[in-house]
Amino acid sequence: MFERRLFFHIDYLMIIALGALCAVGVMMIYSTTSIGPNSTLYVKQLYAIAIGVVVFVVCLVIDYRTLAENSLMFYLAVVVLLVGVLLFGTTGGGARRWIPLPFFALQPSEFAKLCVALTLAKFFDESRHGSPSMTDLAVGGVITLVPFLLIAKEPDLGTAITVLTILLGISFLAGMRLRLLGILLILAIVAAPVAWRYALKDYQKSRISTFIDPEIDPRGAGYQQIQARISVGSGGPWGKGFTKGTQGQLRFLPVAWNDFVFSVYGEEQGFVGVVVALGLYLFVIVRALETARLAKDRLGAYLVMGILSAFTFQVMYNITMSAGLAPVKGLTLPLMSSGGSSIVATLAGFGLILNVRMRRFTN
Repeated sequence: MFERRLFFHIDYLMIIALGALCAVGVMMIYSTTSIGPNSTLYVKQLYAIAIGVVVFVVCLVIDYRTLAENSLMFYLAVVVLLVGVLLFGTTGGGARRWIPLPFFALQPSEFAKLCVALTLAKFFDESRHGSPSMTDLAVGGVITLVPFLLIAKEPDLGTAITVLTILLGISFLAGMRLRLLGILLILAIVAAPVAWRYALKDYQKSRISTFIDPEIDPRGAGYQQIQARISVGSGGPWGKGFTKGTQGQLRFLPVAWNDFVFSVYGEEQGFVGVVVALGLYLFVIVRALETARLAKDRLGAYLVMGILSAFTFQVMYNITMSAGLAPVKGLTLPLMSSGGSSIVATLAGFGLILNVRMRRFTN
């Protein structure tokens, strides 16, 4: 049951930072879609935030240990949903990622990250070894590999890789030897040519090639890369002002309200605005790391680290991509990009993080 005294241990500063990032995201979505067929997209984002707040409260109130006890049920449910996406999902942008429901489209891959974090945290918490054994890592790998392969099949390689970071984050905190991490890195480098030849699709190879040199195909695969750099670079110190950016407003930057929302933000708010947004993200990340350190048990620490690993990777990759410093990938910026499932899942994840922090003084 929820005890009233726990209210005094809620991290209200993190809640304020999360709210500020959501508000900035709504503003940027409005700015890029105020003219045209998507002019009501910011309203949908507000609805998604409202639902996300409800889910956030639910994840905050229910003891995370109770949720972890039922983690296998959540995991199996999300695997079923991911299979359902491949069988019955709707297609958009060349990928099948959504299950159509009466009032919205559900993207199970966003919630898969939470379910994997819960399941892995529970599994590694029950391990009796001082540090993860090879068997522990193998079982953790299987738990992660199932949703990874299903999400990659959609295809959504960006989100699939994000799921892998959850395993790495929890394994590292559990005491995985750095030597083993180095071996995995070497194996990844050795396997890269094989993946290039047999695993990557032509459009994925094209994105990597045009990242190295966007001028290879400036009107095709390199177009987004070039426009993203122009957007961020044209902002200057103070930016062009709210709704006064040209890249997003005039549609030079495709899907500016989603994958490239940070590029538009950089154009309109400039270097100063970018520093403020980065400061908010850094505050949230550092605060969550502190939560992992203060957690009363290993389960809480592992859960926070798993959720935070996926969040941090996604933030870092999207921002570097938006600045033209990483290959273009369909990976949204948490809390700011348009997307109902993304905002709800992200707020649910932070509900769990604050849950762990709030209960560090309980029995």
